[in-house]
Amino acid sequence: MIRAIRACKTASEERAVVRKECAAIRASINENDQDYRHRNLAKLMFIHMLGYPTHFGQMECLKLIASPGFPEKRIGYLGLMLLLDERQEVLMLVTNSLKQDLNHTNQYIVGLALCALGNICSAEMARDLAPEVERLLHFRDPNIRKKAALCSIRIIKKVPDLAENFVVPAISLLREKHHGVLITAVQLCTDLCKISTEALEHIRKRCTDGLVRTLRDLANSPYSPEYDIAGITDPFLHIRLLKLLRVLGEGDAGASDSMNDILAQVATKTESNKVAGNAILYECVQTIMSVEDNGGLRVLAINILGRFLSNRDNNIRYVALNMLMKAVTVDAQAVQRHRATILECVKDSDASIQKRALELVYVLVNETNVKPLAKELIDYLKVSDHDFRGDLTAKICSIVAKFSPEKIWYIDQMLKVLSEAGNFVKDEVWHALIVVISNASELHGYTVRALYRAFQTSTEQEILVRVTVWCIGEFGDMLVNNVGMLDIEDPITVTESDAVDVLEIAIKRHASDLTTKVMALVALLKLSSRFPSCSEYDLFFKFFDSFITFKMNLFLLFWLFSLERRIREIIVPFKGNFVLELQQRSIEFNSIIAKHQNIRSMLVERMPVLDEATFVGRRDGSLPGAASTTLAPSVSLPNGVAKPVAPLIDLLDLSSDDAPAPSSSGGDLLHDLLGVDLSPASKQSGAGQTSNSAADVLLDLLSIGSPSAPSTSSTVDILSSSASNKAPVSPLNDLSPLSLSSRATSNAGAAPMLDALDGFSPSPPTVHPSITAFESSHLRLTFDFSKQPGNPQTTIIHATFMNLSFDTYTDFVFQAAVPKFLQLQLDPASSNTLPAAGNGSIMQILKATNSQHGKASRGPKLIETTTLNKILSVKGTDVPLLPNGQLGEPCPLMTSCPKDTLSHSHTESLHTIRFG
Repeated sequence: MIRAIRACKTASEERAVVRKECAAIRASINENDQDYRHRNLAKLMFIHMLGYPTHFGQMECLKLIASPGFPEKRIGYLGLMLLLDERQEVLMLVTNSLKQDLNHTNQYIVGLALCALGNICSAEMARDLAPEVERLLHFRDPNIRKKAALCSIRIIKKVPDLAENFVVPAISLLREKHHGVLITAVQLCTDLCKISTEALEHIRKRCTDGLVRTLRDLANSPYSPEYDIAGITDPFLHIRLLKLLRVLGEGDAGASDSMNDILAQVATKTESNKVAGNAILYECVQTIMSVEDNGGLRVLAINILGRFLSNRDNNIRYVALNMLMKAVTVDAQAVQRHRATILECVKDSDASIQKRALELVYVLVNETNVKPLAKELIDYLKVSDHDFRGDLTAKICSIVAKFSPEKIWYIDQMLKVLSEAGNFVKDEVWHALIVVISNASELHGYTVRALYRAFQTSTEQEILVRVTVWCIGEFGDMLVNNVGMLDIEDPITVTESDAVDVLEIAIKRHASDLTTKVMALVALLKLSSRFPSCSEYDLFFKFFDSFITFKMNLFLLFWLFSLERRIREIIVPFKGNFVLELQQRSIEFNSIIAKHQNIRSMLVERMPVLDEATFVGRRDGSLPGAASTTLAPSVSLPNGVAKPVAPLIDLLDLSSDDAPAPSSSGGDLLHDLLGVDLSPASKQSGAGQTSNSAADVLLDLLSIGSPSAPSTSSTVDILSSSASNKAPVSPLNDLSPLSLSSRATSNAGAAPMLDALDGFSPSPPTVHPSITAFESSHLRLTFDFSKQPGNPQTTIIHATFMNLSFDTYTDFVFQAAVPKFLQLQLDPASSNTLPAAGNGSIMQILKATNSQHGKASRGPKLIETTTLNKILSVKGTDVPLLPNGQLGEPCPLMTSCPKDTLSHSHTESLHTIRFG
């Protein structure tokens, strides 16, 4: 059969031969052929090792075991161990045969039974056969005692409650002279100590001194050819004894003290030029590091590990590094002496040794050695393998950030890392670098010059390009004017055109991703204001007659406009980019440069200093604000801003059975629908409390009705995050979502308002009370509602605007955006001039048609992606209403929008416009 199987050239031929043989074996089993039963089982074992099913032959194993002859029993027990395991129910049938064989007069049959029991013993079999095994521990033959000890290990692991029955026999076996029995007895005692605390105390008290003597005799024994391996007497017994001593000495000072001398002798006299000697030394080191404190022994053990690091065998070096990782927590100073050898292991060609050595170096770093270690690692970073650079870069950045003695050293090391392996630096690392740079005001000039130099040689490193772009955008004027020169740096000459060249290279690099290009566009906008040649050319005209000639002024004026024109030429091509983010920023920034010079310097002021402690806390997740932001799910808006989803979505989802009722505060609901902040500050800016009728009118306007009673809980704003969860941002947040205060003019106790748009009420009124949608010291906006008879799906809104300030507003324009299920028509305003001091008003009619009128409401979830924005235009420029009711700075985005409509994408962009 074996020859036939080996002669097969394909898997199908092999399967055919196996099927044929299995069929013949089944036929023989059915005929109950006793002469060939052991041969059939031998074939089944070979077939089983090839991976084919042989379950049909399991009962043949039991029949052979029950046979009286030794050859049949040998094949039967071998088949039992190979074809069955402890989970087979058939195994229960063999317990009686095992018990009989354990009591057999033939010691070889007893050995077969012990061997099988030690391999497939289950918990039930262990309980039934434990007395026989315990008795065999005192058998006259050493081979039976050895097998009984091994079988005992299996029994106590399966049934720990039986451990106490084997303590005394195991201790008696420790006095054996036969090494085979002694090594199994030591292993049995080791497992007993791990399983039972009582056994540990008993063996520690009675056997520690005896084990020390045994180990000493073994270490000093003369040459014995029976046990000698590479000039060492029985290294396997050495290792087992050391492991048992480690268990006994751990946590016990007395036992540890009694074994110190023999441990020192083994550590010093064992040769380390052979594998067997190294194995004994390694176990000796582990024992020394585990027993109670002895400073001299631990230094000796760590020195042995240091010698291991110089070994040519990779396995020995790897286990030495593993052991040093544990030893550094016990005696870091002793490990520090081998720092140079450990650093050499970081440069090893074996990847596993590299990573383990790097982890050990990371643990060894402290405030005193951070500079030399960081220098060594950065030097190796230049020549390290590409696969290893990611781990090496992460460790270097962590070391530099954790132990940097001063900010200038931190910045220098990070620039080196960015120059050599910037593509491997994670986002949080370079974010932290920018935070440090922003806080080091005295190093702004030095940093931007160092980055400029690094950029000239390492343009392929993406993260270096980003940090350089950000710093040039923030501190480009310092780069050109050599502000903040330090004694350690060489002077450098950089023109304004050179600074723009860097940004042009960054934005036109083929490898630059979206983040880099966006940062470069923002930096260009900032430079258009940072450089006097772009932002302050009017000063030259002011002093024209005093110090410059006419021809020179013409030349200078041409040069000034050429630099600004160049910046615009870099920005303008992105107006047609397929990436919406780049297209939008290009349009906005070009508009700012071309039409809004008066506000450009305010828009691109320097970023406020970022709080280092807050950043570190948020990064590590230790601040409440950082943790609270993850409590609610978020909605991904088109402009990339994630805002928490509030219960208002469920409030408006009328198809849900458990949808809550509308809030009783009309002002709160109005705030939610208009996308404004509901913080206490914004609530206090309102003129008063809003009645329930105002909320009813607004629900009617959106065709939302609810038969349930109004809830008294306030509704959380779904379009603006809580102020406590916002990270510090630039002052340009003034262009973020509008904040409107509402006040109802009707009495809270007035009659309940009926549905204005749904028509579900039996007799809807034609006129509804007016509400004050917005009021501040500058402006008041009032809405009056009415319906035309016979047209219930259309609501007519009469908007009245009154100027409360002492300035006259001209070129008045009102714009609005509504959910998709509403159609809004804006009639022309009664005038485009709003008189001052309330001496007049502007009237405008809005017609809102509900396309879902008369249909079953499925819950308008459009509230997640729609915003109702109000924008006033003053003196030809669009001005958003700020949360405090003041008029904000003109928004350049709105100059490109049609006068009568405002798309959702533009509305969302208005909310999240950021510079820097």
